Amino acid sequence: MSRYRYFTADVFTDRTFGGNPLAVFSDGQGLTDTLMQRVARELNLSETVFVLPPEDPAHTRRLRIFTPATELPFAGHPTVGTAFVLSMIGEITLEGEVTEIVFEEGVGPVPVTIRGAKGQPQFAQLSVAQLPEFGGDMPSLEDLAATLSLAPDDLLQGEEGPQVVSCGVPFLFVPLRNRAALGRARMQRDLWEKHLAASAGPQVFVFCHDPELPGSNIRARMFAPAMGIEEDPATGAAASALTGYLAVRDSTTDGTVAWIVEQGFEMGRPSLLEIEADKAGGAITAVRVGGRSVMVSEGSMEIPV
Repeated sequence: MSRYRYFTADVFTDRTFGGNPLAVFSDGQGLTDTLMQRVARELNLSETVFVLPPEDPAHTRRLRIFTPATELPFAGHPTVGTAFVLSMIGEITLEGEVTEIVFEEGVGPVPVTIRGAKGQPQFAQLSVAQLPEFGGDMPSLEDLAATLSLAPDDLLQGEEGPQVVSCGVPFLFVPLRNRAALGRARMQRDLWEKHLAASAGPQVFVFCHDPELPGSNIRARMFAPAMGIEEDPATGAAASALTGYLAVRDSTTDGTVAWIVEQGFEMGRPSLLEIEADKAGGAITAVRVGGRSVMVSEGSMEIPV
């Protein structure tokens, strides 16, 4: 048995018990893949991160990211949250107001910018290693609506309709007419198994342009049964891909476009994700996702290594 130290933080929020909880094992050396997965299942949070030395000494750390059911090649709330946690505990030294680091993840090197004040992290923003990729099979509008316990006319169609987008993890984006429809969405697990489990986008991100808070642009929810997550309060990987969905439909050809996304409100864990894309000649050249985090707890776990 060995004792491993870990910390929890709430990510994409400025208050405890908001945002998306995250567990970070600040030194995961000595743990096998199987043990990492068992620990993540034991904690049963959306994601648990195990921090390891980088393979390239020019990078900051290597991250292994696990949901209760599987390992992910990339995830936003663990990336942002781990940058915050390692800064708070002194594993990353902040260099003035802005500190640039790089995490190694399954998709490749992920740059992260940490903004701080008085030696404390205030905000962290990742830049995706993989630009958005579009397309893939999906069910009919009628089948998709039924899977979400909605009527077909709750879903937008045409150019503003559903689409699969990935920045390393694929999501099926389903635009809805309003916040009322968003609140009614319920995943029918049997229909998900039938129509989506083996599709190009088994993770489903529903959203609308009908936010609750002044200054926000999007209201969203995310369902990921394949990851062992019935609903997620804040999903950075999905927000990265959503940025691609929105940016290709934005008329801006050169410059930066940005949105603020509300998620987790229906779960009682309100989260705010700040997303932006750079465009040049109409093409997306960069995608960034950021937000605030708060420390919640620290502890240790006895693990049979």
